[in-house]
Amino acid sequence: MNAHKELPIHLSFSDKYTDDHSWQYFHKHRRKKLSDRMEHRMARRALALAGNPVSVLDLPCGAGRFWSMLARDPKRELLAADFSGAMLEVAAKVREPAVVSRFRLLQCSAFDISLPDNSVDCIFSIRLMHHIGESANRIAMLREFHRVSRDTVVVSLWVDGNHKAWRRRKEEEKRRQDGEPSDNRFIVPRENFESECFTAGFDIVGHVDFLPRLFMWRTYVLRKKAAKTVVDPHDWT
Repeated sequence: MNAHKELPIHLSFSDKYTDDHSWQYFHKHRRKKLSDRMEHRMARRALALAGNPVSVLDLPCGAGRFWSMLARDPKRELLAADFSGAMLEVAAKVREPAVVSRFRLLQCSAFDISLPDNSVDCIFSIRLMHHIGESANRIAMLREFHRVSRDTVVVSLWVDGNHKAWRRRKEEEKRRQDGEPSDNRFIVPRENFESECFTAGFDIVGHVDFLPRLFMWRTYVLRKKAAKTVVDPHDWT
């Protein structure tokens, strides 16, 4: 074992998903029926851009909000992971048993996924990246996604260039002036995130916006860059 191996990154927001908070999270999103339908539509379009992958890791899976959608393909191999064991327990209780049985469940961090290299065709990561404020941490997470995925990553976050982002930045400025703490959710300039994806070894297939020019949510579809083929000059003819 390498004694000098770096410890996985751990961010404090991930510790809040206790039993009580996990149940609150489930009930909160169950009440938001319109936004939930729109997010599912955005996710379906993103998966189509990713080529409708035959194996998917849902990370973080939360309370299994997207499990029924992901399980619609009867041949799809399904895995779900979350840092919170409480979230996994809630998901297993509230989702249809037939759907739950399709998933292999893992408790792990997105910075340190307990799977070998190239384990799944696609990592499906919704409502996580907007909690990651530091560029170095976003790149570290993307590199771990690159390690575990064989082909694509579907990842959502908050981006700039829309009305909601403008309003939120005004609110954040007022919060700073009033001495209030950050709520650990961040807007990322689009150009910055796209550059980080490139640094982590991805090309951008495309993106799907929740509502263009109005809302902050954007879902990117990334594909691992093709490995460059090294040609031996002695093979030239």
